[in-house]
Amino acid sequence: MTTEQTAPAPAPVKAAEADDAAAAGLASALVRLTQMLQHVLAEAGRGHGLTPQQVQLLCALSSGPVGMSELSRWLRLGKSGLTGLVDRVERRGLLARTPDADDGRACRIALTPAGEELAGRAHAEVTARIAGMAAGLAAGERAALTDAVTRILDAAPCRTPSPEAWPDQV
Repeated sequence: MTTEQTAPAPAPVKAAEADDAAAAGLASALVRLTQMLQHVLAEAGRGHGLTPQQVQLLCALSSGPVGMSELSRWLRLGKSGLTGLVDRVERRGLLARTPDADDGRACRIALTPAGEELAGRAHAEVTARIAGMAAGLAAGERAALTDAVTRILDAAPCRTPSPEAWPDQV
């Protein structure tokens, strides 16, 4: 091409198309992250004979006893699915049902000493794996990512467990 012949200018990208592309990119990244986190939970549980859901259950209970309704919301499980999960973990001696002081018909789910110990090890392994995945990020990037993800979760119509239910230290 000579200096008089120039390539045509690219068509301007419409703001809506750019927003759509950004939203699709974010959705794709979050789906991939979710899949990776499920893999992390599976790997952390495998050495302890736990499924990813059992790891989530133990970690969720590490802050103290929780009612079945609250666990159902946190783990996104129906009544029968949650009951089966709790039954399996209870048979392993990792948790126990205790009467709910406020509702005589209900029970609360609590970790046993063996469950507390295993929850601590599983939580530490999950935390270490996630920290390893984020090791290439600068401290400011990790803080910004934590803030952005927290804001996304806070805006979600269905809430995840509160930060107190996933303590930094078990």
